[in-house]
Amino acid sequence: MVHQESDMKMKILLAAKKLFAQHGYDATSVRQICEEAGANVALVSYYFGGKESVFHEIFKQFFPAIKLTEFYEVEDPLAGIQQVIREVVKIRNEDPQLISLIQMEIITITPRVDKMRELVFPLWKKVRDLLDKGRQEGLYEFEGLDSTLMFVLGAMFFYKQREFFEPMFTEERPDMETLIGQTTAFIMRALGYHK
Repeated sequence: MVHQESDMKMKILLAAKKLFAQHGYDATSVRQICEEAGANVALVSYYFGGKESVFHEIFKQFFPAIKLTEFYEVEDPLAGIQQVIREVVKIRNEDPQLISLIQMEIITITPRVDKMRELVFPLWKKVRDLLDKGRQEGLYEFEGLDSTLMFVLGAMFFYKQREFFEPMFTEERPDMETLIGQTTAFIMRALGYHK
């Protein structure tokens, strides 16, 4: 019974993550989530207490907070930025639904944006600190720290889905290692880093 319960809870979370990523939180109903999950509508209240709690549980289950905390101790501005790029690109490719959900919440500044800040600000603050330290050490050359942070985040985190642009692309979709390499090279050049 416990195994069936945890399976159904996970089915609900996966359905909610998919639908929230596709349509947004506000445009997704509990009924739609349950239809997608093959669950009784009453189970959302029973397991989670409501739609908002489902939303928060998605991040408890799927946001790689523990993996990202590894970077908070990194002090080397070059290795740190490169590690963050690698992990963010991997996360973005391994769970595009979660990334779309985060992006949608941030872009539309929803009532849940404070939850997004709790999740992502520690990592983004670390990126900002690494950029600042790298500039002070002469590794990076850029003008405004805040603007540069936004450019770097845009390149690695707010990378738009390829599907929209696919009709005009002529090259094969790069594999993850190639994409990590391309993103890293682009950001390093933008930061004025020269080997």
